[in-house]
Amino acid sequence: MPNPYIQFQSDLSAVTLSHPKRISGGTVAAIPSKSHAHRLLIAAALSDTPVFLYCPFSSRDIDATASCLSAMGAAITREEKGFRVMPFSSETASHPLHPGESGSTLRFLLPVLGALGRTAELHLEGRLPERPLHPLDSEMERHGISLSGKGEPTLRISGKLTPGEYTIDGGISSQYITGLLFALPLLDGDSVLTVTGKLESRPYVDITLQVLREFGIRVREELPAADGTSVIFRISGKQQYHSCAPELRVEGGWSNTAVFVTAGALLNKPVTVTGCRMDSPQGDRIIVELLRQFGADIRINTVSELGNITISGGHLRGIEIDAAQIPDLVPILSVAAAFAEGTTIIRNIERLRIKESDRIATVCALISGLGGSIAEKKEAEASFLAITGAPSLPGGTVSSFNDHRIAMSAAIASLRTEGSVTLLSPMAVEKSYPGFYNDLAQILV
Repeated sequence: MPNPYIQFQSDLSAVTLSHPKRISGGTVAAIPSKSHAHRLLIAAALSDTPVFLYCPFSSRDIDATASCLSAMGAAITREEKGFRVMPFSSETASHPLHPGESGSTLRFLLPVLGALGRTAELHLEGRLPERPLHPLDSEMERHGISLSGKGEPTLRISGKLTPGEYTIDGGISSQYITGLLFALPLLDGDSVLTVTGKLESRPYVDITLQVLREFGIRVREELPAADGTSVIFRISGKQQYHSCAPELRVEGGWSNTAVFVTAGALLNKPVTVTGCRMDSPQGDRIIVELLRQFGADIRINTVSELGNITISGGHLRGIEIDAAQIPDLVPILSVAAAFAEGTTIIRNIERLRIKESDRIATVCALISGLGGSIAEKKEAEASFLAITGAPSLPGGTVSSFNDHRIAMSAAIASLRTEGSVTLLSPMAVEKSYPGFYNDLAQILV
């Protein structure tokens, strides 16, 4: 049944979001983690036995990884409750790969293609050709790989990755490290991966290491250097992926859970999100603690290893946030900040410029487009966001900039605007959360 508060244009180019005078709240089930699903699919495709991955909901990015792995020679079947994965055959030829706009798919699979010695053509969409590959590309080229078409919609890879010493700057993308951690155990000899500088988004690497352990892959991590800035991973070659169980479950995703947890913080009625692992290595689970610092009322009921989180708004006050390890939370945290008394400061935001959109610019456009106060400022050459909150915002017309996290954040902001919010390019949510508007409708009753 159509929801009167979520009105799409017939061509889906825009949606107008309004809210009833009284919102009852509701319950939303956490959808599977995109980050965890990517990693389990890759490990299962590399395994020596078939694996079923319980993942009842998918997304454009998850489907991109499954499609690419199928093109590389795995047999991946989408079933009602998840993916059935038959590992790679010995066939070496690859069909064209279509990562779409998924940076994770591209950066994870390039090293795997190199380790398998596959020649392949990858067709990139949206902003993906513009997003950085360096220094992953140069490290692969130093170790036997040829890459052509960098920065263009079609990227070509050939050659076979050789073992040895690899060095990656940890401040650009943890995805480079994950791709190499998947690939290096497959090589004929031992390798050392040195991560220099501060390893940003460390929790994403922890998810990778957890999946590798579940598939029997040994990676030895050495303590950081005395200055605390370098991490060394020692990886034996000639390892075989083998699943610890014939069926594995994709965890509930904290990055998307954060959206509805924040919705609860903006409302006077409780919102409950079910099915999240409270001990997950996903770094975005810190959303619960950050919203508690804002002043939201949060209750957690743990059932087995899963938790149900019930959250409702209190008197929100501005806080200071370090976004170095949680860049994907910045859009939705900015929405919370826009309705919190005082000023919220969000630091370590530079990597937001190389996401699906320049998220420093697009978050500023979102908040200011709804009538809020936000500014990018600099201190000692480092950018930060300063957001001064208000009890409500006027509303207005804003764009998603074809960025799924901007689209979801705009929709959640509409819960507290005085007027309606018209969102352009609303279907950007399909990248990670195709059912987002259906779930939003559950609390707009």
